[in-house]
Amino acid sequence: MPPVLNGLLAGVLLVINTLFWFIPLMTAAVIKLLLPIDRLRRPLSRFVIWCAESWIRGNNAWMALTQPMQWRVERPDNLNPQGWYMVVSNHQSWVDILVLQYALGGRIPFLKFFLKKELIWVPFMGLAWWALDLPFMKRYSKAYLEKHPEKRGQDLETTRRSCEKFRDIPTSVMNFLEGTRFTPAKHEQQQSSYQHLLKPKSGGLAFAMSVMNDRFHSLVDVTIHYPGGIPTFIDFLQGKMTACHVIVKEYPIPEELQSGDYQNDDQYRLQFQQWVQQIWEEKDATLAQLETKDARHDHIDSRS
Repeated sequence: MPPVLNGLLAGVLLVINTLFWFIPLMTAAVIKLLLPIDRLRRPLSRFVIWCAESWIRGNNAWMALTQPMQWRVERPDNLNPQGWYMVVSNHQSWVDILVLQYALGGRIPFLKFFLKKELIWVPFMGLAWWALDLPFMKRYSKAYLEKHPEKRGQDLETTRRSCEKFRDIPTSVMNFLEGTRFTPAKHEQQQSSYQHLLKPKSGGLAFAMSVMNDRFHSLVDVTIHYPGGIPTFIDFLQGKMTACHVIVKEYPIPEELQSGDYQNDDQYRLQFQQWVQQIWEEKDATLAQLETKDARHDHIDSRS
């Protein structure tokens, strides 16, 4: 099928799948908002997550139909859909979201991510995010806390209260540590010491772990590699993405890092940064190995 027609078909199927599941999700979200008792909201919370997971399965179905590419996913066998995980990944394209859902869907709980509290007012989507129990965090800047020291610790406590339900509900919290999509220009601007990655930002991860205390079983690190080059979302829809290699690793969370004051405790902050940097160095080495394999494969193909 010509790329334009393939992209049109994939786009139409994506829209149909999204609208199909968005309608019952939003209906349940409105009912959940109107119910006054948390105990009555819980069945609706499960239904909303089921809608989101069904949307992911629908996406996987149209991807299999319209994307003529090779998937290679390596992951541990002991991942638990009833567990608690912190998930991190490198970030190169909006396609990463669909890749993560494909690689982890059904193997760990539905991926959730921390949102700024102000985003709850985004029309429709804010309500949907709230219904999915995505945690909204309220954070004060260092400058603000210097002027208002009485507010110190309130941002963490506010977010912790919003995450209390995760103590009883299996949860996966997603964090792109680079904070933005990788590009050569950003890499050069940062003067990153990593060959294939931007510098990781540890603060958000430490904040999430402080909020959840010791609830996370482990950290799941996802490395996404596109052998044919980083695709745009349009490239993906048009079937121009020929292959995707995903490597999932699981790391234990050191006991001394499961909770701490990243902002004010210099020793804790240094230990946490060193732990993240070690994971990032291993990820960078993995991407270098995958790139070398691609180069060898291309050389063999050209000779044959």
